Amino acid sequence: MSTTYRTCPVSGLQFENHAEKLMRWNAVAGVLWLLVGGITALLVILTRWPAIKLLPADQFYLILTAHGIDMLILWIIFFEMAVLYFASSTLLRCRLAAPKVAWAAFWLMVVGGIMTNVAIFQGESSVMFTSYVPMQAAPHFYLGIILFAVGALIGCGIFFGTLVIAKREKTYSGSIPLVTFGALTAAIIATFTILAGAGILLPTLLWSVGIIREIDAQLYRMVWWGLGHSSQQINVSAHVAIWYLIAAVVFGAKPLSEKVSRFAFLLYILFLQLASAHHLLSDPGMSAEWKVLNTSYFMYFAVMASMIHGFTVPGAIEAAQRRKGYTNGLFEWLRKAPWGNPVFSGMFISLVSFGFLGGISGVVLGTEQINMLMHNTFYVPGHFHTTVVTGTTLAFMAVTYLLVPVLFRREMILPKLCQIQPYLFGISMSVLGLVMMGAGTLGVSRRHWDMAFAGAPFQYEWPGAAYLMMGLTGIAGVIAVIGGGLWIVLVVGSLLFGKKLDGGKVSNLPTPIPDQSQAASAVAHGQEHVGVPGTVVLALLLFVCFVLYYFVNWKYLSEVWLLS
Repeated sequence: MSTTYRTCPVSGLQFENHAEKLMRWNAVAGVLWLLVGGITALLVILTRWPAIKLLPADQFYLILTAHGIDMLILWIIFFEMAVLYFASSTLLRCRLAAPKVAWAAFWLMVVGGIMTNVAIFQGESSVMFTSYVPMQAAPHFYLGIILFAVGALIGCGIFFGTLVIAKREKTYSGSIPLVTFGALTAAIIATFTILAGAGILLPTLLWSVGIIREIDAQLYRMVWWGLGHSSQQINVSAHVAIWYLIAAVVFGAKPLSEKVSRFAFLLYILFLQLASAHHLLSDPGMSAEWKVLNTSYFMYFAVMASMIHGFTVPGAIEAAQRRKGYTNGLFEWLRKAPWGNPVFSGMFISLVSFGFLGGISGVVLGTEQINMLMHNTFYVPGHFHTTVVTGTTLAFMAVTYLLVPVLFRREMILPKLCQIQPYLFGISMSVLGLVMMGAGTLGVSRRHWDMAFAGAPFQYEWPGAAYLMMGLTGIAGVIAVIGGGLWIVLVVGSLLFGKKLDGGKVSNLPTPIPDQSQAASAVAHGQEHVGVPGTVVLALLLFVCFVLYYFVNWKYLSEVWLLS
């Protein structure tokens, strides 16, 4: 098939035909895995809800394994592949590198995802997302993850190759756009992550078929978290890039300082993966020096990067709004924002939940001493539901409302429900994360299917608040599943039944990006400087919340061992 370029008449975005099809297929595959993950989520929630306790133990761990793999790996990375192709070929207006290889990568990911799920649902691989040894899964469980990872690694290579083509063919001038730079950060972290996964899953595969006698459990845990946690850092870089994209599209917002934003992305590359160490803070095999170095001095640079993005994204929106005349008081710019537009509302709820709930709880989990209170409790999934779900997944949902008309050329159906969906999903998932963290603070276990430990020789009487928190987890979780299901219905319904939109003109040659170097220089030299006092107040509020919560947890820690 020859290479053609379609220019969207509404957005002005230019889609190369190979990249456009790959974006569609990767996005649809991601949505299908989200559907499977959502069904398993409902079953997990209804089992952990003490009043219902739906599944027996063996089925619960099977479903929990599928939920972790399908949500944390398959749904998100498929969607991120679509983001990488968009951020390279579309934003740089160039042809996609090696489209046939990109299709091979896609089908590797599909086959790998299906293979791993087959292994799980056959009932011999309920090792959960972490798949810790000496628990052993079926060989095709590990082989499926490896095939998927190889496909994703090839996809990252296609992304890098497309950047080279754009530079060589001069489809843009100056530096690559900030959104593409964020995607580049995600791809670099993905490369490290996948290589870490290969480094431990390949020998584990050989162990599962009997070629290798044993795998050292401590070594497995350390190397595996280079995959398990760092894969979530791909998400952070990707959804932050989407925040910048939505701010630019909805408001015409420019970063307060593009150099500072790029520097923050660079800090992600250098330091974000080190947060993987907080999963090992209770392991006796790791030295105290190693734990302190990884979770204190180095990890603070990654925290600083997120704080920069958390300031510059709303700051850019505030500056754009104030330029439009919304200058009364601290927050008119925010009150007059388009809250009925699901692209914006989803993005902003994602930003607030990720910053206030996911960010603060992440720093607490990354503090060695306080980690002792929450390690392997329900606090941990509470934390990553506020990062991976309300942070990443909600940001992906938000940008989909923008891309369905532009990429799939379909009008969204049921616009009123589209307006409601980000609030239904985002708020319920934020509440879910809060009550999960509350239950974890009281000591409720992370994975045990029955918090009451019925039938155990030694009983523990939980405080009533723990049962209350778990009941609220069930209620908020069911509402969140409904909100996620509504998004799937709206997206799939729009693709099938939405009004078909004009695709725009098609040509055989791309149109280069207009030279914006003079405008960028003007911004860099402060000619368009606008104060952002509202964002400063929000940042100070975040800081106060963090300080109060941080020291409250130190107080909890001081009460663990009472001295007489």
